[in-house]
Amino acid sequence: MATASAVSTSAPMTAEEKKVIFASSLGTVFEWYDFYLYGSLAAIIGKQFFTGLDPTAQFIASLMAFAAGFIVRPFGALVFGRLGDMIGRKYTFLVTILIMGLSTFIVGVLPTYDTIGPAAAVILVGLRLLQGLALGGEYGGAATYVAEHAPHGKRGAYTSWIQTTATLGLFLSLIVILSTRTLLGEPTFAAWGWRIPFVVSILLLGISVWIRLSMNESPAFQKMKSEGKTSKAPLSESFGQWKNLKIVLLALFGLVAGQGVVWYTGQFYALFFMTSVLKVDAATANIMVAVALLIGTPFFVIFGTLSDRIGRKPIIMAGLLLAILTYFPLFKALTNAANPDLARAQATAQITLSTDLNQCSFQGSPVARDVDFTTPCDIAKRALAQAAATYETVSGAAGAGQVKVGDRVIEVPTATLTAGGYKFDEDSTKKIAAFKKELADAMKAAGYPAKADPAKINTPLTVAILTLLVLYVTMVYGPIAAMLVELFPTRIRYTSMSLPYHIGNGWFGGLLPSISFAMVAQNGNIYHGLWYPIGIAALTLVIGLLFVRETKDVDIYARD
Repeated sequence: MATASAVSTSAPMTAEEKKVIFASSLGTVFEWYDFYLYGSLAAIIGKQFFTGLDPTAQFIASLMAFAAGFIVRPFGALVFGRLGDMIGRKYTFLVTILIMGLSTFIVGVLPTYDTIGPAAAVILVGLRLLQGLALGGEYGGAATYVAEHAPHGKRGAYTSWIQTTATLGLFLSLIVILSTRTLLGEPTFAAWGWRIPFVVSILLLGISVWIRLSMNESPAFQKMKSEGKTSKAPLSESFGQWKNLKIVLLALFGLVAGQGVVWYTGQFYALFFMTSVLKVDAATANIMVAVALLIGTPFFVIFGTLSDRIGRKPIIMAGLLLAILTYFPLFKALTNAANPDLARAQATAQITLSTDLNQCSFQGSPVARDVDFTTPCDIAKRALAQAAATYETVSGAAGAGQVKVGDRVIEVPTATLTAGGYKFDEDSTKKIAAFKKELADAMKAAGYPAKADPAKINTPLTVAILTLLVLYVTMVYGPIAAMLVELFPTRIRYTSMSLPYHIGNGWFGGLLPSISFAMVAQNGNIYHGLWYPIGIAALTLVIGLLFVRETKDVDIYARD
């Protein structure tokens, strides 16, 4: 079989191979579209389904619900990976797309918090969990299916088309959202128009199911099944035997953990950073990110193809290194380009919070409300976080707090709750409102903008920075499907590669927006959240360089 594989290396792509790549990729694009609609609309969804929380907590809670889908992805990998290794690749990821599509449609018709109260948030999180389970079984199936159809020596090129699907799914979601927003207008879109992109996904589901029903099983799996070599217990074989578990752990910590955080920094955190921190209009930010994705997407295939020649590992490690070295300067450059007034104010009118540090609570809680913060430290930090301000916290007088904006000093009040503990008393409410107004006036006088001025946005530079962030994504993500497939034998490939992939991307990557914004809210520096992806990428770079082997010359047909 190795000889046959080697011979096929130089052969042109057959019609069947083109169909496999097209059908697998198109179905996976639609599935990613479904999954990313929520992420693209996180701010609006927070207001619709988490109405009982204050604005900062609403956004963090909506990101946590977004993250819920990522948290369960490894469990989906276990469930569907096991089925894929036992009964086949084709039918397993046919089931996953049905679960994904139906869950997305239901989000589009789900009553909001104002209609059914907290149950709305509970159902929403439940649907996100179902989407996460489905996606946990989707990627490993699609990547394995395409790789097992690919000739030896072209797996990087063939599987890189699967790698484009996540970005194309995000791009498609942004285009549908922008079109709906433009057609309906912002007030109508925020009220109910946001549902349309979710509802129309039922059409994409129909197309995807029809396509996947016409596909054949992979030749590697058919060969293994005809020889009676399919695994009877893929879970215990993958994770109960050290020789395979060791490879799973190396794949996780030496490849996909770093790849996951680079991916979500470049495609999601950058978008959230622009809209929530830099206060760029959502439609403008979406357009610029969509342009960057359009420019960068071909590089998935370029780097995937290049990995067939020079190896997967050098390209992935280079992408990690570039991200580690340049994230801080790139995001600071993004601030200068997208909101120059904010960058100027931060440089000329620094904000300092002088307070009793013993009274400071954790600000990044996804379920916190304004009334959970009654000390001067907490009230000030909450107000500054909601203003997306960068500030320094220094030790001050016991039980007191002062915010200094440039040369202006503002006293921070202490709050008292009513007897029930559910809201501030009348006097505290007035004091906090007065403090927030004085803080807003001081920041405005010091040059801090309430939102980015569209006329001052350097659009070409902003798009260039976003494109560079996407290029890092293509470097770490383009070759990784082929590398993961080549690490594991055919009989347990679906299960073994899916788990580290979805822990790395679902946990390390998917939790990135929530963790990074919680770090920003707690620390008071808008760039502080970047330490999370930089730290994970650095860990992966070291482990990957030292312990992960190159795989491009592996004959996967010989590994059953």
